[in-house]
Amino acid sequence: MTTNFQHAAWRKSSRSNGNGGANCVEVATVDTGIGVRDSKDPHGPILQFTPMDWESFVDGAKRGRFEPAHETM
Repeated sequence: MTTNFQHAAWRKSSRSNGNGGANCVEVATVDTGIGVRDSKDPHGPILQFTPMDWESFVDGAKRGRFEPAHETM
């Protein structure tokens, strides 16, 4: 899937204000998909998702699926 994000409106999380947005990602939605990029490198690569894949990713993140595993001793 290749989508043109040239004229997309990129947005950061409202939670990114604490560090000035320096370590954030930006998200844009266009007719054919969702793009995610590094806010420090706006001309760099864009990860592209279908709407269904993005919805699954967000759901997994909300459920803590991507939290680092804690080692027990």
